Amino acid sequence: MILAINPGSTSTKVALYEGPELVAQESLDHSAGELAHFHGIADQLPMRTQAVLDFLSRHGTSATGLEAIMARGGLLHPLASGIYAVNDRMLHDCIGGAVHEHAANLGAPIAHALAVGADIPCYIADPVSVDEFENIARISGLKELPRQSLVHALNIRRVAYNIAKAHGTTLQEMNMIVAHLGGGISIAPLRHGRIVDVNNANEQGPFSPERTGGLPVSALVRLCFEEGATEAELVKRLTHTGGLVSYLDTNDAREVEARIAAGDQEAATVYEGMAYQIAKEIGAMATVLEGDVDVIVLTGGLAHSDVIVGWVIARVGFIAPVEIMPGENELEALNEAYVRLKQGLEAEKTYE
Repeated sequence: MILAINPGSTSTKVALYEGPELVAQESLDHSAGELAHFHGIADQLPMRTQAVLDFLSRHGTSATGLEAIMARGGLLHPLASGIYAVNDRMLHDCIGGAVHEHAANLGAPIAHALAVGADIPCYIADPVSVDEFENIARISGLKELPRQSLVHALNIRRVAYNIAKAHGTTLQEMNMIVAHLGGGISIAPLRHGRIVDVNNANEQGPFSPERTGGLPVSALVRLCFEEGATEAELVKRLTHTGGLVSYLDTNDAREVEARIAAGDQEAATVYEGMAYQIAKEIGAMATVLEGDVDVIVLTGGLAHSDVIVGWVIARVGFIAPVEIMPGENELEALNEAYVRLKQGLEAEKTYE
């Protein structure tokens, strides 16, 4: 069996797989009171590791009964997409030398803690720090502020592989634009399997249920110098209380659609504005591929919305056929990455 681990801010999601089949899945919730005892994310490692051990025990197995462990990668240094064996450098960068503190940084350390005593391999796949930009994509317009790659790579690559398989070809033989539409939105052009650009969901591109996306620069500068504003408060405003939350006081697309159905014109305008910006970014990424786009794929939680999907297709359908693969199951994506590794479709990489 394969164990997949996805640490989040208040839970650790885990699943057991036998080949492609799901055997067991749980969300191991960590209460605010439990987490309050820890100074930082790294201090939570023993507690979360024990929670995963307890999960294995409840399902009649242990680490020694596993074939391998797949973990969600954290905010590492820039790296190419793929599947990486957990090594000492990665563990250092996840904990001691983390680029940014994030619960996902615990994925590799938890996997290592379980695997080292069981003598089994452990890996991460396609973390958000995947960077396959071409040099021209890094130019921002201000030399001191190069564009950076932060991307929902795990779900985007999973979807891209499955789309290529459905088309009877390989990922390396296709060009596609994958739009991951969730709490954050990543719209990425893939040239022969490489994510050669992306809007960076926290800084650019469309607004989302919680994030502002790109903003008018001068107005943003003035906002930063408002009396009493702190950096932490502004970052929260841009990444957690922007987008639909800012306009409509909710991040729930289902609630917004219910309000539209009840005749709320403001909700309709804002919601269509999000679809408009998504479509506009897809159009921009089509230019990255010089118009050579085999397919546009809409994925993520918002791809369940017939309303959003319909609005986007109406604006981008002329570029290429649009296919829908809703949802963003990271645990399933991790298991599928291991299956590709085992089948020789991807080779194990080394984090350096």
